[in-house]
Amino acid sequence: MNIGNKLRELRMEKGLTQEELADRAELSKGFISQIERDLTSPSIATLVDLLQCLGTNLKDFFSDDSDEQIVFPKEDFFEKTDAELLNTIEWIIPNAQKNMMEPIRVTLLPGGSTYPDRPHEGEEFGYVLQGVIHIHLGQRVYTAKKGETFYFTPNCEHSISAGKKTGAKFIWVSTPPSF
Repeated sequence: MNIGNKLRELRMEKGLTQEELADRAELSKGFISQIERDLTSPSIATLVDLLQCLGTNLKDFFSDDSDEQIVFPKEDFFEKTDAELLNTIEWIIPNAQKNMMEPIRVTLLPGGSTYPDRPHEGEEFGYVLQGVIHIHLGQRVYTAKKGETFYFTPNCEHSISAGKKTGAKFIWVSTPPSF
């Protein structure tokens, strides 16, 4: 890591001159210049003081974490259509399987269904966007319509289907990811 360059960028981001930073950190302008050009290295204590003057800390300064993506445009979605089961599944958060939960948007054509899923650890939640769905949990069947939600612990075989006459669209969230 180029500490000097990173310090210079941070100083400029804060709108400070080398002299202003030097005054705040009680250092000389020449020393700041040497640090920024990587001609010398500051002690840990001096680096901590400089970073404090720049409104950050060692952890954040040395963090390589890139900005976390918060909004995902439609182009980021991954879609899979299953003609046999009459469904389309859209993974609406890319690489969500690495997260704690995995949301998908499911579209079922009339008579369509999802694959039966085996019992597993975790929780399942859904919100019906349109139509009516039938939630199959073992031998029991529950119905949810547009604007309703469902929630269950997947401790038995489970799947979701739409009626023969109407299709449905819903958001389904699983934790841990299992889709």
